[in-house]
Amino acid sequence: MNNFLDVLVFSFSITMPIFLILVLGVVLYRIRIINDNFIDVASKLVFNVTLPALLFISISKTDLSSNTHFSLVIYAMVAVTLSYFILDFILSIWEPDKADRAVLVQGAFRSNMGIIGLAYCVNAYGDEVFSVASAYLGGVTVLFNILSVIGLNRALGGETNIKGILKGIAKNPLIIAILAAFLSSLTGFTLPQTLHKAGDYFAQMTLPLALLCAGASLSFKSLKSGMLGALMASVGKLIFIPFALTLGGYLLGFRGMELGVLFLMSSAPTASASYIMVRAMNGNSALAANIIVITTIASLISTSIGVTLLRSFNLI
Repeated sequence: MNNFLDVLVFSFSITMPIFLILVLGVVLYRIRIINDNFIDVASKLVFNVTLPALLFISISKTDLSSNTHFSLVIYAMVAVTLSYFILDFILSIWEPDKADRAVLVQGAFRSNMGIIGLAYCVNAYGDEVFSVASAYLGGVTVLFNILSVIGLNRALGGETNIKGILKGIAKNPLIIAILAAFLSSLTGFTLPQTLHKAGDYFAQMTLPLALLCAGASLSFKSLKSGMLGALMASVGKLIFIPFALTLGGYLLGFRGMELGVLFLMSSAPTASASYIMVRAMNGNSALAANIIVITTIASLISTSIGVTLLRSFNLI
């Protein structure tokens, strides 16, 4: 009984701090301490400056040769690609309209790894998780961008411009920071102490600021329409994807932190970037928003249950 309570406390120690900051973001937005302009500016600051700083600082001081398991990244990329095609097939039976189906598929497979997934991992394992989580984030982020652009363009009548996709990936601040950090770690290059300290200050801003913006961005008004399709995609995002990826990882022999990162990253809610892409391409943005709201709230519960089960069997 005591062991189960310990496991339960551990699982809620991962999700509850995130839940509280998301709620704080909602409250601060409602009482107008923060507004849409703050969310826009702060989100750009996180994406372009503080999150890249966090990833660079954390990875650059990691001994990659002994601590990083790239087999996990390769497995995750293969598993996500297979999951994408499986979801597309299943949802084609449910949703005949290919435009809405593309929105559902993207909502079901694309995780908010850079903010909520990373926060889950840090709460579970501390700073040592960056050696594994950052490599995972870099590889799978590239894949998410490629699959999302191809899927949405194909369904919404746009061109699948490979050159544009590659250019967008090459300009992604997160990927640039991760690659620069890998090079820094492999070559033994270190930043001057003053720059390192300044970067560390930026890094510490990342998760609280990003989670506040995520909470403030939740729009419950969008839940009035298209609920059934959004619920289907949410089930895929919070149950099918984490279960499939974690089971595959378990069968391949991943355990401990590696399996934990795999589950926590895949159980994160749908990425807010999915809404931005759909809206920019004149797709069903209300449906995309519904999926984000549902998965952001329900992820806190499903992740807690998943962590409790995995921890009970001493797998993570």
